[in-house]
Amino acid sequence: MSFDVSAEAGADAYSARILRSDHPEDDSALSRLRADPCVEFIDHTAGFASTLDALRPMPGADLRSEPMRWAYYPWRRAVVAIPGPRAFARLRLDRNRNMITVDEQRTLAGLKIGVVGLSVGHAIAHTLAAQGLCGELRLADFDELELSNLNRVPATVFDIGVNKAIVAARRIAELDPYLMVRVSTAGLTTDSIGEFLDGLDVVVEECDSLDIKAAVRETARARRIPVLMASSDRGLIDVERFDMEPDRPILHGLLGDVGVAELAGLSSADKVPHVLRIVDAGRLSDRGAASLVEVGRTLSTWPQVAGDIAVGAATIAEAVRRLGLGEPLRSGRVRIDVSGALDAIGEPALPPYRAATAEPAEQAEPAEQAETTSASVVVAAAARRAPSGGNMQPWNIVTQNDSVTVELEPKYTSTMDVAYRGSAVAIGAAMFNARVAAAARGVLGPVTFTEDGDAVPLRATITLGAGHDEPLATLYGAMLDRETNRHRGTPAPLADATVAALAAAARAQGGTLRLLTDRGDIEAGAALLAATDRIRYLEPRLHAEMISELRWPEDDTADGLDIRGLELAPSDLATLDILRRGDVMARLAQWDAGEALGQDVTERVLSSSALGVVTVAGRALTDYARGGAAVEAVWIAAQQHGLGVQPVSPVFLYAHDDDDLAELAADHVAPLRTLQQQFRALTGTGVDEAQTLVLRFSHAPRPSVRSRRRAPQACGR
Repeated sequence: MSFDVSAEAGADAYSARILRSDHPEDDSALSRLRADPCVEFIDHTAGFASTLDALRPMPGADLRSEPMRWAYYPWRRAVVAIPGPRAFARLRLDRNRNMITVDEQRTLAGLKIGVVGLSVGHAIAHTLAAQGLCGELRLADFDELELSNLNRVPATVFDIGVNKAIVAARRIAELDPYLMVRVSTAGLTTDSIGEFLDGLDVVVEECDSLDIKAAVRETARARRIPVLMASSDRGLIDVERFDMEPDRPILHGLLGDVGVAELAGLSSADKVPHVLRIVDAGRLSDRGAASLVEVGRTLSTWPQVAGDIAVGAATIAEAVRRLGLGEPLRSGRVRIDVSGALDAIGEPALPPYRAATAEPAEQAEPAEQAETTSASVVVAAAARRAPSGGNMQPWNIVTQNDSVTVELEPKYTSTMDVAYRGSAVAIGAAMFNARVAAAARGVLGPVTFTEDGDAVPLRATITLGAGHDEPLATLYGAMLDRETNRHRGTPAPLADATVAALAAAARAQGGTLRLLTDRGDIEAGAALLAATDRIRYLEPRLHAEMISELRWPEDDTADGLDIRGLELAPSDLATLDILRRGDVMARLAQWDAGEALGQDVTERVLSSSALGVVTVAGRALTDYARGGAAVEAVWIAAQQHGLGVQPVSPVFLYAHDDDDLAELAADHVAPLRTLQQQFRALTGTGVDEAQTLVLRFSHAPRPSVRSRRRAPQACGR
C-alpha cells in the first residue's frame, strides 16, 4: 500500500503508541513516561481479566493469557493499560453478537475503508470503528475544526483549531488503539485521489467539493471500488456498486455528461442545478428546503444536525456490513426518514390495509368544432388572444352570426382577482382585440358592457356592423403577435417617441400610463414588488393558486403558464422544485424568513428599461374593463416599438380597502397596506383611480414560447 501521510501528519498526532513492558525498548519508554509528572497512568487490568473470564462462551487460554499492553496518547499526556489485541477485540466487540457474529467480525476486520470529508464523515468513521467493521481506516480532510462544527461533529472544545481528520483519528484511537488509521490533512486533490484509494475495499465520500465528489467516483469506478454517501436531510443514502457495475454512471447519472474538469471550472451559480439534483431538492424536508432558500442571507451555510448525521452513520455502517459480508446491496438511493416515520406513528395491530377503489377515468373531451372564416369567428378568435392573470382565460366567449359576447366566468378566477376586478381587466382586453379584428374586417359595431350580478358579473358584447376604424384596423397583425416576454432585459433609456406612443395608446382607450423610467424609481418599484411577491409565496392559498397556474411541457398547456416561458436559468429552474412546495413556504412563514422569494421579480424589474402601471378613473367592473383595453393597447404599442412586455401583478393590485387585503392575506394586512400606499405614491396614482395592471418594459430577446389558449366553445347559444 503506497498511501503515505508521514509528510502531512505525524502518527503521534493521532495514533496511540502501543508499548509492552516485556520489551526492553518499550519498558525504557514506559520508565521515562512514569518519571514525567505531567503524564497520567490509568490501569484497569484487574477489571479486564474478570470481564474476560465472564464471557460466554469462555475464551480460550490463549486469549486469557495474552500479555497486557500500554497505550500512550501524546495529545492526552496519558498512558492506559489495555488487553492484548485479540482479547481487546473480543471484549470490546462482544456485545455485537449476534447482530454480528464472531466469524463475521473476523471477516469484516479485513476491510480497508476510506472516508473523505470528516464533518459528516467523523460520525461515520467512528461508527465503523465502533462496530468493528474494518481493519484499516483512511481519513482525508484539509479543514480545521471550528466551534460551529460542534453541533454535529462529536468532538470537544479542546479540538477547536485541530484538523478534522486528526480529531476523528484521535477519537477512534481512544476507542480502539489497535485499529490502523491513516490520515491526510491535505484533503484530496485530483492528483492524490488514486494514492488514497489504492487497496481500499469501500469509499465513503462526504466532501463538499462537487468536482472532488465526481473525481473520487471516477477513480473508484476505475478500481471497481463501491462508493457510499450519506446526505443528512431526511436520511438520504446513495450506494454506487462500481465493484459490480464498472460502467455505471457516477452519481447515478445525475450529473449528465459533465466531467470533473468542467465541474472544477463552473461558477458557484452554475453548480447549483447539479447540487440540487444530487440532494434530490424536490424531496428535501420542509426545514431543509426552506433553509436552502435562506443560505447566504439569514444562514451562512447548509444546516445539519447531529441526529440526522447519526442516522446516516448508522445506515452507512449497515451498508458496509453488507458489502463486507457479501449480503445483498444494490446500487441506488434510499431515504431513512426518521421524521417521516414518526409522522406515520400509529397503534399496533392495525386493521389490514385495503387498496383504495380506483376512481373512474375522466371522460374524453368532445371533439373541437372546425373553425370557419366568418367575421364573428375571426373576432372571437381575436378576443381569445387577450392576456389574463396566469393565462387562466376567465371568460366564456359566445359567438353568433352578428355578435360576439365575452362573459366573465367566475370558475376561472383566483384569490388575487378581488371582486372579479382582474377578470374585468381581461374582459376589457379581449373586447379591445375583438374591436381590432372587427375593424380589420370592416364589420366594426357598437360595444356594450353590462354587470349582471353573481351569475355573470360582467358581460361585454360587440355587435357586428359595417363600421371602419383605420387606426384600429392597422393594429390587427400586431395584436395577433402580442406576447408575454419574461426574459431579463438590458436596461436602456426609452426613446421620447416610444414614451409618447405608449402614453397615447393608453389615453386613446380612456386610461393613463404612469411610467417609471428613472433608475432610482425602478429600484424602489423593484423593492416594493419583491416584498409583495414574498407575501404571495408565504400565504398558503396565494401560493397554491400561483403554483397551480404552472404547466410543464408534458402537461396540457392550453391554459396556465408554460414554464418554458418563464425564461428561467437552469439554477432557477432547479430551485423551482423547492419553491413550489407548500410545506417549505409554511416553514419560511413560520420563521418570518424568505427574503430570497422576491429575488426573481427584483432581478426582472431591475433588468427593465421602464416600469409602468395603467390606471383609470373609477372603480366599477366596467372601469376595470376600460383599463383592460388601455393595457392591451399599451402592450401592443410597446411591442411595435421593439419592447418586451411582462405583467408584474402585486398582491394588493385589486384591493380597495383592508377588508379586501384581509381576504387576500389575513396575516399580512398591515404590510400589504403599506406596500400598496407606497406603490401608489411612487407611481403618482390618484385616490380615485384604479390600477389595472403593472407592466415592465424591457429590451430583450423574443420569448421561448407563446401562451396557448383553450379551444373555442360551440358557437351560438
